[in-house]
Amino acid sequence: MMEQVFAQAKLLSGVEDEQQLALLRIFCQAAVTALTARLRDGLTTADCAADFIASASLFALAAFSETDPTTNCQQIQLGDVTVRPGSGSAAAKCLRYQAEMMMSPYCTDGFSFRGV
Repeated sequence: MMEQVFAQAKLLSGVEDEQQLALLRIFCQAAVTALTARLRDGLTTADCAADFIASASLFALAAFSETDPTTNCQQIQLGDVTVRPGSGSAAAKCLRYQAEMMMSPYCTDGFSFRGV
């Protein structure tokens, strides 16, 4: 499952640099581990494979995108050079939200709508 998550994250990111790919792989492994731990009792990653792979790759991309200081800045000032790191990019927050929504029916935590 991890290799599928990494392949999708790599495809979505467009990253080719070996060092960046190594970092992306670490984030993919962390996402797989975290999502697996959150699955409801009795469910496996195979039970929700497509959503699991997509969600884990989005979580990994969100974390990866926040490591780039050029896209994670709150303020840049040219006179006297000021760079102030941000609290997370809007794109990363959007990726996390989409990943959460995708996995909400399969996880023990979080909110999801269910039929009555």
